[in-house]
Formats: sequence, C-alpha cells, structure tokens
Amino acid sequence: MGSQEPQRARIPRSPEDDYSDDAAGARIEFVRKQTGIRPHHLGRYSLDPSTLPGNVENFIGAAQVPVGLAGPLLVNGEHADGEFFVPLATTEGTLVASYNRGMKLTREAGGVTTTVVDDAMQRAPAFVFDSAREARDFGEWLVEHFDEIKREADATTGSGSLRDIQQFPASRMLFTRFNYTTGDAAGQNMTSKATAFACRWIASQRPEIRDFMLEANFATDKKSSQVNMMHTRGKRVIAEVTLPADLMREQMGVEAAQLFGKRLVSNLGSFMAGAASNGAQAANGITAIFIATGQDVANVAESSAAYGFSELLPNGDYYASVTLPSLIVATYGGGTGLATQRECLEMLDCYGEGKVRKLAEIVAATVLCGDLSLGWAVAVDEWVAAHDRLGRNRP
Repeated sequence: MGSQEPQRARIPRSPEDDYSDDAAGARIEFVRKQTGIRPHHLGRYSLDPSTLPGNVENFIGAAQVPVGLAGPLLVNGEHADGEFFVPLATTEGTLVASYNRGMKLTREAGGVTTTVVDDAMQRAPAFVFDSAREARDFGEWLVEHFDEIKREADATTGSGSLRDIQQFPASRMLFTRFNYTTGDAAGQNMTSKATAFACRWIASQRPEIRDFMLEANFATDKKSSQVNMMHTRGKRVIAEVTLPADLMREQMGVEAAQLFGKRLVSNLGSFMAGAASNGAQAANGITAIFIATGQDVANVAESSAAYGFSELLPNGDYYASVTLPSLIVATYGGGTGLATQRECLEMLDCYGEGKVRKLAEIVAATVLCGDLSLGWAVAVDEWVAAHDRLGRNRP
C-alpha cells in the first residue's frame, strides 16, 4: 500500500453565514490550533461582520491602527473651503505632529489654495494584429466609432462615463487607455467591467484582431509610472501657498532664501537618484489618510507620486506647491462605508456622493503641509531631534 498523503488543514468557512462573529471566532480558534497563538486583540472589534462582504474574505478580526488628529487645516478650495481636522492613521511617531505643524504654518499664511484640474480613471487594453499597418488602421476606426464604443461601455455603469480613448502604437500592437469619469467611486472595477464589454463589441466588429488583453499593464494599477503622472490617473490636484518672509522668520526660524536654497539641493538629489517624484513625504500623509478613511491603500503607489515646486518671490516671500497627478480617492463604495472609516470621512464632511473632489483637495493640502514641515525640519536641523523626542517607543 502506498503512503497516504496527510490531510491539509483548511481555513474554516461557513456556507450559511461566513460573515458573522461565530465564523470569525471559528477561524480564531483555527489559528490557535495551527500556530499555538491565540490572538486576543484581533477578535475585539466594534464593526459589524455582516457589512464586510466585498471587503475581505476569511474574516478573523480587525487590525487596530492608532488615529491621530491634525489641524485645523485651512483650505481655500473650489470643493473644500474652510477649516478641517484631518484624521491620520499611523504607527510612526512624529508624523501627526509634523503635519499639524505644517497646517499651523499655512493657516497663519492664509490657507492652502487647492485646484482639481483633471479627473480620469482608466483601463488599458492592447490589441494585436498581423502588421503595424493593420494596427494603424484600427486606430483610425476607433476614432470614427467612438460613439458606439462609448455606448457599450456606459451601458454597464450608472455613474461612470467613457471620456476618451488614447492610442499608443508599438510594433504591430495598439496600446490604448480608455479614460473614464467615475463619480465618487475610485472606479477600478467599474472601468474594468465597462472596458470588457466595449472590447467584446469591438472584437465582434473587427475580425482582423488577432488578440487583445483587457489590461496590458499600461494603466499601471498600483504602480507609479510616467504615463499616469503625465496623463492623470484618478484626480490631478494642485495645492499651493505663499508664505510671507516675516512669517517664515518668526515661525520657522529661517529666511525664505535659505529654505529655497536647500530645496534646490533636494531637487538635484531627486534627479540624481532617478526618483519618480521630487516631493518630501507625500506617501506619509496619503497613507495615513487612506487607512483612516477606507481607501484602497495600495493605491498609494500611484497617489504619492508628486511634483513639488517652489519659488523665491521678488518681494522675499516663498511660494510652494505640490501637484498630485494620480491621486485615487473615493467617498463612496469600497471600504469607505465601514464603521470607523465612515466616521473619519464624516469628520471631514466627505462621506457619500458629491464629495470626492472635496476629499482630493483636503488630501493635497495635507500633503503640502507635510512637505513644508519636513523641509523646515531639515533646514533648521531639527529632523533627528524630533524623531528622538516623539518617534521612540523603547528605552
């Protein structure tokens, strides 16, 4: 007789109700049996497991991330206008303090002005042909039949709309970017479904297509890329502020020219390193807001790409701005409706329909405040001391 293969341990599932306290408890017990560790804190949560379908599988509990409050942040935006207290979920000491300090500085300078300049979420199919000429001719056909393609795509969604189709030919392939507006949702799933239906219709009309891929890695989901920085993915939003020279001297202890000089050095450093962006710490603030408000945190890969720009003005004041060309946020759907995440969005008056551009402006303003604060700390040689004071949790 042959040796019998040992039976594999299987994570418990409940066909009747897999999103319940009992189902989660059974999996916690499974963890204990498999590892010898019984997680006491994972199983303590205030959310209702029945709200989790579509957000997680094999639910066992919740990871508690500390949330700090920064502000008030004064925003002079077209969608966010006024003062906001921003929830930041993080385990990094000094982060909340840094953003809080930047918010105080910009508030005394009159606030951060924010502008959303573009809005597009995409799926990027590639179409393969027998020759480059066939690919070129197909591109002309796409332009001529855009209205029909849009009809097929838009029929799949009530809040999304196909805006345009960009074309990028290479070899005997045509890479495309189907650009959509997606309302208050981030829209990745929405655009996938819409583009899938559109591509099926296209394939039925053009039999010379040898093959097509719904996503040819040209939308660069959850990866930073030049195409998204140049052409927008999510919201393209700009935050800017002018810091009076006297305020910088009194509050920061630096001259505008001194800070500008250090900014030039850091710009060169970013260029030499081949960095995708020249911002200071956009990922810190964006990640903290994303965790607090139920965003898809992996989108930080695209969202934290930033163009920082500063200028020493003729009167001695200091102009600073940050452009986020691929900020992916939502105020509806995904994780935004979960208990604590919804509360954090409601603190910003950013939960629900019609609020996504407001949230985008608040995020961009927060990023600018954090970058100014970090630049300030480096300029006056406070950076290490601040982390020693606030960022250590052991002797």
